[in-house]
Amino acid sequence: MNDDIKGEINKAEKSALVVWDVQKALVERIFNKEEFLGNVSRLIEAARKQRIPVFFSRIAPLPERFESAPRRLLFRKRMMTFTPEGLELVIPPTQDDVVVPKNTASIFIGTNFELMVRNAGITTLFFAGISTEFGIESSGRDAFNRGFFTVIAKDAVSSPSKEGHERSLQNMENLLILMTTREILEMWNA
Repeated sequence: MNDDIKGEINKAEKSALVVWDVQKALVERIFNKEEFLGNVSRLIEAARKQRIPVFFSRIAPLPERFESAPRRLLFRKRMMTFTPEGLELVIPPTQDDVVVPKNTASIFIGTNFELMVRNAGITTLFFAGISTEFGIESSGRDAFNRGFFTVIAKDAVSSPSKEGHERSLQNMENLLILMTTREILEMWNA
């Protein structure tokens, strides 16, 4: 990574951490649960210490009648049903964190997320969470297309499909900034 980019993304006052869908029903299905939870927890703790805002996305399903046909079919195909317990966040937010309910695979669609981060002068978004090839990649691409520096914590994202996860990381490597948790923590603590 060149020094200009590193200088831009290393501004705590212009950064936010997005913790994508770390909910019970999804965490139980991922391939690297222990490593994932450890890395996400470290990122959240470090962000809070640096006063970097932490946003938790949370699946908020629409009533079935009002859900799009493609999403209904996809959920049925993947046998995904969400109980209230399954929708609980595994890592609890603090009163200073923001929980963003959403019902698409992009944090920008149907939410006030972009308004909030732009109002706060945030220009860099760090992403961690589940699932790499769905919400992380969709939101990461949307963030880039909307003019944000976009960093994916490549060892703090996961999926039920290791192959899908790895393929998505390869796709994103050509467009977004991929860093390990350790690299991010070293940068934030420098």
